[in-house]
Amino acid sequence: MRAPFLLPLTALLLMAGCKSAPSPAAPTPIADQPTAVARAESAAAPSGNFDFYLLNLSWSPEFCATHANSPECPSHPGFVVHGLWPQRDDGSYPENCSNAPGPANPQSDTDLMPTVSLVLHEWRTHGTCSGLNATAYFNAVRKAFHAVKLPSDIGHGNPNQTVSPKAILDEFKLANPGFPAESLALSCGNNRLTAIEVCFTKDLQPEACQGVRSCRAAVIRVTPQ
Repeated sequence: MRAPFLLPLTALLLMAGCKSAPSPAAPTPIADQPTAVARAESAAAPSGNFDFYLLNLSWSPEFCATHANSPECPSHPGFVVHGLWPQRDDGSYPENCSNAPGPANPQSDTDLMPTVSLVLHEWRTHGTCSGLNATAYFNAVRKAFHAVKLPSDIGHGNPNQTVSPKAILDEFKLANPGFPAESLALSCGNNRLTAIEVCFTKDLQPEACQGVRSCRAAVIRVTPQ
C-alpha cells in the first residue's frame, strides 16, 4: 500500500506497492519517513477479513512539484484520493484478495483518483479485500472522501514557511468536529506534507485509528497548490 503520490503517478504507485503517499523523494531519517503508518507486510487474505478502512488523501502539489507532466497536474488539485485501504487493528493489512472484476467504467472515478490506471490498481490491490463488488467499493471511496471536510487554506502560504504536523491536523480537526481526534494522521516525506489519512469503520463512520502513526518531524513544509 505505501508509506506513505519521469513516471506517471500510477506507475510510481505501482512501484511503491501503495505503501506510501506519492512522494518522489528518497527516504529520510526515521522522524521524517514518508508514511503515517507502522505495520508489517501481510499475505493476501480472504476478502472482507479486516477491521477498518484507512482513507489516504495525497497532497498532489508535492508530487506535481517534480512530476509536472503527470495527467493529474494541469488542473492543480489539492488533496486527491490515493486509496481506501482495508486495515487490521494489529497493523497488518490484506492485499490482492481475489480476481473479482473491476469497475465497468473506471474513467467515472477519475474525479477522485487521478488516473484510470490508479483506479484499476486500487481495485486489484485493495478493493478486492473489502468484501464489496467494484461498484459498491468505489461508492464507499466516494462516500468516505466526501465525509471529510478539507481546510481551505492549506497550500496557500509561503512555500518556505514551516509548520508543525500538529498545526495541520488541528485544522482538519476544526473542519471536522464530529471526527475523533485520533482518526486523523499526517504523512510526510523529506519534511514535506505528502498525505492526510483518515480512519473509518467498515460502515464508514470515523473512528480512532489503530496501528497508525503520524509524521514525527517537528516541522514540515507544504508545497503550494
